[in-house]
Amino acid sequence: MGAILLCGLAHSIGWGIRGNWGHEYGAMIPGALSAIAACLVSGREDWRRRVVHFAFFGAMGWSFGGSMSYGLVQGYTHTGSAPDVFYGYAMLYVIGFLWGAMGGAGAGLAAMLDRKRLTDFYPPLIATFLAWFVWEYPLAAHPADWYDTDWAGVLVLLAAVLASIAIRRKVTEADRLILWMAAGWWAGVLILVAGLGLRMTPPRGDNWAGCLGMVAAMILFFARHNLRPLIWVSMLSGIVSGIGFTTGQLIRVAGFASPIRENWHSVLEQTFGFISGVGIAIGLAWLARRAPRQTEEPAVRPWTEPFAFCFLLLVVTYINIVKNIHTVWLPNGVIPEIMHGIPLPWWFRLAYLAMAAAVVFLTLRHRKEPLAVVPETWLGRGQALFLLFLWWIVVGNLSRYLPFDPRRLITEGVIHVNACLASVLVLAVPRPEDKQPEEGRFPRLRALCAASLGLVLLYAAVSVWRIGGPSNGARYRFGPKARNTR
Repeated sequence: MGAILLCGLAHSIGWGIRGNWGHEYGAMIPGALSAIAACLVSGREDWRRRVVHFAFFGAMGWSFGGSMSYGLVQGYTHTGSAPDVFYGYAMLYVIGFLWGAMGGAGAGLAAMLDRKRLTDFYPPLIATFLAWFVWEYPLAAHPADWYDTDWAGVLVLLAAVLASIAIRRKVTEADRLILWMAAGWWAGVLILVAGLGLRMTPPRGDNWAGCLGMVAAMILFFARHNLRPLIWVSMLSGIVSGIGFTTGQLIRVAGFASPIRENWHSVLEQTFGFISGVGIAIGLAWLARRAPRQTEEPAVRPWTEPFAFCFLLLVVTYINIVKNIHTVWLPNGVIPEIMHGIPLPWWFRLAYLAMAAAVVFLTLRHRKEPLAVVPETWLGRGQALFLLFLWWIVVGNLSRYLPFDPRRLITEGVIHVNACLASVLVLAVPRPEDKQPEEGRFPRLRALCAASLGLVLLYAAVSVWRIGGPSNGARYRFGPKARNTR
């Protein structure tokens, strides 16, 4: 129970914070935290040696769903109109499922692949991330709108992966999976949106169709490449995440209809995060009993561990906390815009660059001569990584809301308490045992899938006949009050 609670809290904290920073970069935070937590409580020493890989792939897996728009879909559940409410809950389940399916598969890759196959992912993923970063920041590109989707970003991904293949002069299994998923994205949007005219939340983006295509391509790839356990983990994580999104939304609808005025959207996000984290915990716990034992021999690409460590602590934190400058610090006058003739953004970059230099230097120094401050066991190292990343992000998020408003207690206050509890659990729950994988079949998911769909119908019925509507934030998809349905 403690292991499940830890993973749930880790993802809840991250998702509550992700709601403030948003999109793909924000979704990396819960993905990394819950993957680290699940790795530490697995009892698998071979997994704990890969804790930074779990963090990296967990972050990447959950980030792919960050492009999906769901604000208007939530509004449909606030109308009190049966067609809109049922449609809204169903689509929220789909979005939650897709997000969780990719996130669960990301964490599962770190457990299932041998070292060579796992580290093969780093060159194309690094190339993709660098290409996206250049596309978004130095170039500040604004491509033509096409169903408000990230079509240009997918083309950038394809170009980056193909360039990486050309430089390395070989195509790996990792390259093929990424290319399959990119092709799946295009197939999903072209067939469902452009071809059949299916728009989930017009006029907002239809990246959901691309994500659906990516999940379908990912599942087919796993089936063809002897990675069927990852299908089970992906589907379980997706089903539980779908339940989490709809459960959180039911609480949000009830809160908006009540006389209590709080940040019910944050309650939704933290609820969704907690239940999704439970899905990660259950999926990886089952995988820990079935996945083959992994070794780090031959020690190919030894640079991937320090890279993943620095990426988590420096890159993931920077690309999120830097958003505080223009959204909060400057508008609220928290920090002067210019100090000694230098604009605040440059002061922030210089401060982070100094910190990055220290972290990179110490990381490389540790590889040559172990630092006394670093724990000797892999469990201790994973616990230290979890605590360091957790509180770095929690404090960075808190700095977003200065001067502090008492209304933020239900968000930052709850996140702080949960972070304290998670800190206790991550040190108290994992045991220095080394479990051996066992033979066995994975349980069927049909009953869980049917139960989750029944739960969605129940939530919609409760929203229509008990909570009623319309309430704050209501949006209509059907009928005479619908707007922008194409």
